[in-house]
Amino acid sequence: MRYSIKLSYSGADFCGWQVQPDAPSVQQTLQEALSTLLHAAVAVTGAGRTDTGVNAIGYIAHFDAAEGLDTHQLCYKLNAILPRSVVVHDIAPVADDFHARFDATRREYTYFLHRVKDPFMDAYSWLYTFPEVDFAAMNEAAQALVGQHDFRCFEKTGADSKTSLCTVTEAGWHRYTPTHLALTGREGGENYWYFRISADRFLRNMVRAVVGTLLEVGRGKRTVADFAALVLPPSFAGLTGESPDAGSQSGMTMRSLAGESVPGHALFLSEIRY
Repeated sequence: MRYSIKLSYSGADFCGWQVQPDAPSVQQTLQEALSTLLHAAVAVTGAGRTDTGVNAIGYIAHFDAAEGLDTHQLCYKLNAILPRSVVVHDIAPVADDFHARFDATRREYTYFLHRVKDPFMDAYSWLYTFPEVDFAAMNEAAQALVGQHDFRCFEKTGADSKTSLCTVTEAGWHRYTPTHLALTGREGGENYWYFRISADRFLRNMVRAVVGTLLEVGRGKRTVADFAALVLPPSFAGLTGESPDAGSQSGMTMRSLAGESVPGHALFLSEIRY
């Protein structure tokens, strides 16, 4: 029988979701805990990969086991033996053909940054103190992401995706007040930002590269038009070779046309919809 499992994890202790030969992963940690409790080898399939250090809230996975499991008790026991960086929220029986990855229709990522030194934010937000960053320009540039496009300029070099097409439904920067400030009656104002993007799928390292490139727009290193030119039309999918704008720049990869990737610790896979 198939079961879904809903969990959250801090990525600091892991190489990402997927099992790796010589590094701890969330998938391996969860499989070992389930196998211990169910006294049988259990394979867990997740909704998708997350990079090293990246966090997830409400992540969905599935596994197969005997019918009639006491899911409430299993959830309790899992949380007792899993490390503090992983929490299981719920386990529930699902249809035998349910697939945590392929049945997902939308994924959402959120990236946090703070503009002032703050010891209560450093674990899950990136300190970015460049003096002048144009918030409005970054939001204007982000609108070029919405729709179906070829995002290969933002994909990690060497990734093995079959297609670089993604359909983005939302992308934008927001200001917010973190909890520790709200408790004292203060507001975040200009100092606490997050970037949120949702799509049907994402390429490897895509969100971190998008955020890094948008910050270059904010700093005036790129124009809004420069950024939009990196978001290729769907018709570009399936073509290989250099960027259409690379010209004679021999050896230039598509990824090198975009900006640097931001650190992973401030990125959250924040929602998955089915």
